[in-house]
Amino acid sequence: MTKITRRDLIIGAPAVLGAGSLSLPSALAQESAADYPSREVKFVCAFPAGSGADVYVRYFAERMRPAFKRAIVVENRAGANGNIATTYVARSKPDGYTIYVHAPSALAANMHLFKNPPVDATKEIVIAATINRQPFMLTVHSSSPVKTVADLVELLKKMGDKASYGTTAPTSKVAAAWFNKVYGLKPVEIMYKTGSDTMNDMQSGSIDYVMHDPVHAVANATNGSLRMLGVTTKERMKASPDLPSLHELGVKDLDVPGWWAAMVPAGTPQAIVEKLNQMWKPVIDGEETRAFMAKFGADTMSLSTAEAKSMFEKDVKAWGDYIKLANIEPQG
Repeated sequence: MTKITRRDLIIGAPAVLGAGSLSLPSALAQESAADYPSREVKFVCAFPAGSGADVYVRYFAERMRPAFKRAIVVENRAGANGNIATTYVARSKPDGYTIYVHAPSALAANMHLFKNPPVDATKEIVIAATINRQPFMLTVHSSSPVKTVADLVELLKKMGDKASYGTTAPTSKVAAAWFNKVYGLKPVEIMYKTGSDTMNDMQSGSIDYVMHDPVHAVANATNGSLRMLGVTTKERMKASPDLPSLHELGVKDLDVPGWWAAMVPAGTPQAIVEKLNQMWKPVIDGEETRAFMAKFGADTMSLSTAEAKSMFEKDVKAWGDYIKLANIEPQG
């Protein structure tokens, strides 16, 4: 029988530990996926409470509770065109307990709207589940004499640089710049934090139009405050088939949809990412969510994690082209 000395044990220990550590990450991932979630989950919103984005995030915080079987807390981290929330999520622990309910299309836009974006979203953020595809809406106040896009173009041409318009997010910024470029318009851009912040200026006539997010646009069109003239997608949306696309109204090739997803920090175990995808899918595909999204002119969209990754990578490239076409100078 071979005698094992203390020296043999000391020398052999690193090799044994090294061999065991090779399978440790996958084992931990499997265990965490099996047990996940075992505590409170945080949903991060990039805009203030009461905004259109906040409406979405809180809707899903409520609808996802039965699937998570845990408390879900909404945390609003507004500012810097969404970069504050994006940076916060990217730097969070990659364990599946910090979930960013936001638009990957906005992240893609910020990759080009800023000279030095704080986050490389393609490397630091992972899409766990997709939620919807939605347009932004070209809107005027209901008290405006403008009834159609043609009316608006005529008014803005007469006003020249005395006209102004509002934007609230990257999608609205690019779509409005594209709209102005196509028609040779010179209105001054005014940026707002949320759609609600534009309403007094719209009513007073201080701004002539706004590219609004669909939650705010549809809600205020329904209550009689806004008039929607068209959508920023190339094709009409299934949820709002009577609302024309700006492409068909003359803004050729304008196709700037937004889309929403549940995202997590890069490094989150793939088993948890896939589990999140399966947890979200029944809620997204359910009739209740379809009806909820339809109220805001959006169509639900449920993709696999691989499909979502591919869509996001294409979106990042497309937004580079959009911003060049719109002649937008990156900030910072």
